[in-house]
Amino acid sequence: MLDIRKVTDDFAVAPQPAPSDLAAAAAAGFRRVVSNRPDGEEPGQPTAAEMARAAEAVGLDFVHIPIRGGPTPDQALASAQAAEGAPTLAFCRSGTRSIAAWSLGQAMEGTRPREQLIDLCAQAGYDMSGLLGG
Repeated sequence: MLDIRKVTDDFAVAPQPAPSDLAAAAAAGFRRVVSNRPDGEEPGQPTAAEMARAAEAVGLDFVHIPIRGGPTPDQALASAQAAEGAPTLAFCRSGTRSIAAWSLGQAMEGTRPREQLIDLCAQAGYDMSGLLGG
């Protein structure tokens, strides 16, 4: 089952979905999926190519921004920009890298104040106060 954690009206994160879960993401109103998970992180994990095919089959745009460890500034900006313009679901193994990259990118772009980002992340179940300087 897809564990969607709403952050804003147009952005949510989730732990690794199965390719078959993407139909539920599309039915929930998402139009884009951002994968922040590198291929081969653990045995049995779907590849980015498999996830892209599954996303496209149900009408979702697919963006792959693989992050190992913490996001770099470029990855954070790319993740925040990938979430613009369409309801977006981002995922990694647990959702933590996805929300970290998005919130850091939002802070870098000045889209939202850091305090608001920390609150949005906390409401979704993620503590980003250390990352965002709260």
